[in-house]
Amino acid sequence: MLYASPVLERQAESILYDRLLPFLSSSAAAETGLDIHETWNATALDFITAYQFGLKNGSNFLRDVDYRKHWLYLYYVRKTYPYFTQELPRTTRFLKYFRINLVPLWVDDANRELEAWTKARCDATIEYLQTSAADEKDIANEPVVMKALLSGMEKEGRTKGNDSVLTNTLLKEPDLSIASEMIDQLAAGHETSAITLTYLAWELSRDTYLQDALRAELRTLSPNMLLSSSNTGRNIPNSKDLDTLPILHAVVMETLRLHAAIPGGQPRMTPYPSCTLGSYHIPGGVRVGARAHSVHRNPNIYPDPEKFDYTRWMDDRNGYTEEQRKERDRWFWAFSSGGRMCIGSNFAMHGRRSVLSRNLSYGCVTADM
Repeated sequence: MLYASPVLERQAESILYDRLLPFLSSSAAAETGLDIHETWNATALDFITAYQFGLKNGSNFLRDVDYRKHWLYLYYVRKTYPYFTQELPRTTRFLKYFRINLVPLWVDDANRELEAWTKARCDATIEYLQTSAADEKDIANEPVVMKALLSGMEKEGRTKGNDSVLTNTLLKEPDLSIASEMIDQLAAGHETSAITLTYLAWELSRDTYLQDALRAELRTLSPNMLLSSSNTGRNIPNSKDLDTLPILHAVVMETLRLHAAIPGGQPRMTPYPSCTLGSYHIPGGVRVGARAHSVHRNPNIYPDPEKFDYTRWMDDRNGYTEEQRKERDRWFWAFSSGGRMCIGSNFAMHGRRSVLSRNLSYGCVTADM
């Protein structure tokens, strides 16, 4: 669906050519330092919110520098405090009753502003769908995610009514439920992509040979994305063609392996009455977890695991057997797995490949970045 989406293609074209490249060009011309992590945060937010709300109602952080800095400050300054509300929710609430705040009150203020910003995007998108969407000429303004959510909500209420499992949540409080879902998606959708793109830029900046090899591979695309006197168009290669580029795929995969955007524990509760994990029999109700950081450093699966070696993902070079390839792929856990696997993995991979390939073609990744 993503690969065949004309809406996503048009949104990518606009964000890359009208926002990202002009921003990078102006930064280069000014010969000032560039916070690349902040830049990738802005890029990822513009991508994910355009797909959620449409281009006109999404963020425009690559251009709106002042509010971008403010928004990202709010987002990141509160990130050291979720432990208490997540791991000790009852204790946190109990102590707050006695005005003992494990989480500072300004964290609540930051959360409320971020939530209000998201709610405003949702309200503007719903109003747009109800009033002017039918006359819209630019498909980039189509709010793909919101349309799907609203359609699913309407169908759920129509077909199941009070028997729906969503009766007391989404169907009872639709506005707040939609905003809650949207902020979850934009938070997850931008932060991990920004982290991965930052590490990609760092790894590539250390290896000019790899940059040259990637550029040569990208030039094989038709259309390619070079800017020259003979090619002044706004070319976006076919997403399926990007998928077939072995070096691009390998570099992204190895970055995700060595620098997993979510490297820490992902806890789960074992089901009752018990379950088996590997060779261990675990009773029900026990909290267990795995870490991508540790899983990705199994030397039996990934030899010399601390080394950035993109060729381990290039089957025409590494000489792996079929069994070795299967084990390598089975142990790759950047997006988790099973029923709790990241639902946006395809969107994330598409966005990272598009941004990386466009910037390499443009020549934005250099050894002194």
